[in-house]
Amino acid sequence: MVGLARQRDTVRQGVALVVLSAFLAWMFDSMALNVFTLLLAPSVGDLLRTTARGEVASIGGLIVAAKLFAWGIGGTVFGMLTDRFGRARVMMLTIVIYALFTGLSAVAQTWWELAIFQGIAGFGIGGEWAAGAALLAESLPEERRPALMIVMQLAFAVGFFLASGINLVLGPYGWRWVFVGCALPAIIAIVVRLFVKEPNRWLQVRRSRAQRLGSISWLLGDRLRRSTAGGFLSAAAMMVGAFAATTFIPSWIAQLAVGRSPVEVVHLSSYFGLLLNAGAALGYLVLIWLTQTPIGRRGSYFVFCLGSLLIAVVVFTTVHDVTRLLILTPVAGFFILGGFGVFAVFLPELFPTEVRATGQGICFNFARIVTGIGTLITGLLVGQLGSYPRAGLAVSLVFVIGLFAIWIAPETRGRTLQEVDEHI
Repeated sequence: MVGLARQRDTVRQGVALVVLSAFLAWMFDSMALNVFTLLLAPSVGDLLRTTARGEVASIGGLIVAAKLFAWGIGGTVFGMLTDRFGRARVMMLTIVIYALFTGLSAVAQTWWELAIFQGIAGFGIGGEWAAGAALLAESLPEERRPALMIVMQLAFAVGFFLASGINLVLGPYGWRWVFVGCALPAIIAIVVRLFVKEPNRWLQVRRSRAQRLGSISWLLGDRLRRSTAGGFLSAAAMMVGAFAATTFIPSWIAQLAVGRSPVEVVHLSSYFGLLLNAGAALGYLVLIWLTQTPIGRRGSYFVFCLGSLLIAVVVFTTVHDVTRLLILTPVAGFFILGGFGVFAVFLPELFPTEVRATGQGICFNFARIVTGIGTLITGLLVGQLGSYPRAGLAVSLVFVIGLFAIWIAPETRGRTLQEVDEHI
C-alpha cells in the first residue's frame, strides 16, 4: 500500500511538473510574441526617426508579417522534429531561441535588424506551442486533459498581461528595456524543463510505429485530410482576425491620444493589453465548461468566432476616443483571444500520436503565414486609407470564414487520445 501511494504521488508530481513547464513556456512565449504589439509604434518610429502614421504602420506591418511567417515555418518544422525526436527536448530548444532573440531585439539599430531578431524569435515561438501542447496532452490523465489544456492556453493571456505590465513599468525608460524585461524571465521555464520527461505515449509509438512519426503525407491522406483542412482553416480565420484587431490597436491608441505625453500613450497602450487579457482569461475559463457541453468543440468555436466578428465590427465602427476603446477592450479580449482556448483542447484530439505535433504545427502555426499576409495587408491599408479602423474592419471580416470552416473538421468531444490513435 505504501509503495502504491508513493507511486501515485510520483505520478501526480510528474503531471504537475509537466503542467507547470508547459504553462511557463507558453506564458513567456506569449510575452515574447506580444511585446512587439505594444512596442510597434515607439520602436519603429524611433528607428525610422519619424512619426508618420502610414510609414510606421507599413514598416511595423512588415516586421509583424516577418515574425508571423517565421512563426509558421518554425511551428511546422519544429512540429515534425517534435514528433521524431521528442516533445520535451524540442521544447527546450525553442524556448532558448525565442528568449535569446527577444532580448537581442533591444540592441537593434535599424528596422531591418529588428525584423531579423523578431523573425528568429517567431521561429522559436511557433515551435514551442507545437511541442508544449503535444507534451501536455500526452502526459495528462484523460479526465483532466481538456480542462488543463485550456488552462495552458490561459498562459497566453497571462503572458500578454505580464508584457503589458512590464511595458507599463519599463516603457517610460525606453522600448529597448521592455524587450529585455520580457526576455529574461524565460530562464525560469528552461530550468523547470530540465526535470520534465518525455510522455510514455510518445515513447511507445516511437518504438512501434517510428516510420509514421512526423509524416506530412499522412496528414494529407484520406484519413486525416478533413482534420487537417478544418483545423487549418478555422485557425487561420481566427488568427488573421485577431491580429488585425489587436496588433494595430496600440498604434491606433497613439493616434486617438494625440496631444497627450509619450508616457501617457505608453500607459494607455499598457492598459489596453491588461484589459484585453483580463477579458481573454475569462473567455478561457468559460471554454473549460462550454467545450464539455453538448455543443462540443466546434460549437464552442462558432460561438466565440461569431462574438469576435460582432465585437470587431462594433469597435472599428463606433470608437472615436480612447475611453470607449478601453471600455470595449475586455469584451474584445473575451472573444477574440479567448476563442483560441478551443484549439488547445481540439487540435490534439484531431491527430494521432505519430503526427500530433506536426498536425498541430500545420494548423495552429502554419496558419500564421496566412496571418502574416493579413497583417501586412492591414499595414498597407493603413498607409493607403490613413485609418486604422477602416483597415482593421476590412481584415476582421475574415472571421466569417471561420464560421463555416470549423464544421469541416470532425467533432472530438468525448474521444480519448487512445481512441484517436485506434480510430486512425
